[in-house]
Amino acid sequence: MSDFDRNFASPFGRVAGRDAAAVDAGLRSYMLRIYNYMSIGLAITGLAALGVYMAAVTTDPSGAAARIGSSYLTPFGYAMFVSPLKWVFMLAPLAMVFAISFGINRLKPATAQLLFWAFAALMGISLSSIFLVYTHTSITRVFFITAASFGALSLYGYTTKRDMTGMGSFLIMGLFGIIIASVVNIFVASSMLQFIVSVVGVLIFAGLTAYDTQRLKNDYIYGYASQGGDVAERAAITGALSLYLNFINLFTLLLQLLGQRE
Repeated sequence: MSDFDRNFASPFGRVAGRDAAAVDAGLRSYMLRIYNYMSIGLAITGLAALGVYMAAVTTDPSGAAARIGSSYLTPFGYAMFVSPLKWVFMLAPLAMVFAISFGINRLKPATAQLLFWAFAALMGISLSSIFLVYTHTSITRVFFITAASFGALSLYGYTTKRDMTGMGSFLIMGLFGIIIASVVNIFVASSMLQFIVSVVGVLIFAGLTAYDTQRLKNDYIYGYASQGGDVAERAAITGALSLYLNFINLFTLLLQLLGQRE
């Protein structure tokens, strides 16, 4: 399960000595950049996943290198989904996300953007196997369910007056819990544990979506509004990464619950 350092806390209080209208306009521009980066990242992920799948599957059994279920794999598909190379692409996004989150302050915004796009492409490659497991119709349906849910949760986080800082700490502890449970389930292979992890995971990432949106909003109001420039741009990229990860995890967990298998 993908995630990165979330040790952020935004103080709540009154913004003093600053023009409220200017801060509000800057905030809208800042959040729009975050959502734009996130949307482009999701588009890259989707295109990468679909491209790898199309190159990996063939309808000609005579030229197939292997078969998974009802799908015949090309030599490229065998390398991506069967050979040990698959572990490289499964673990590469995790390494990339740590590189971005921990090295962001030393990167130029343009470099950080390129790394984010590269991460999104690697994530798409690692997710391409879902086309072998679930029907394309159910993948599309779950994607739109995820998009609608994410939009509503993010809007709530942006507009609510409730301080969600305490809730964030609880959600992060829950996140570590489901990561541990997921690792344990690799060895015990319990369908019931997997179901519980999926249900709890959906609730946790739903909460994190609202929490992260509020955090990003307040980080700008009480910090980046007075700094701007490269600092705010790098913050927008890491903010997009945070929301992107919430979306991807929410999508994969809902797919486990609602997806129709091939």
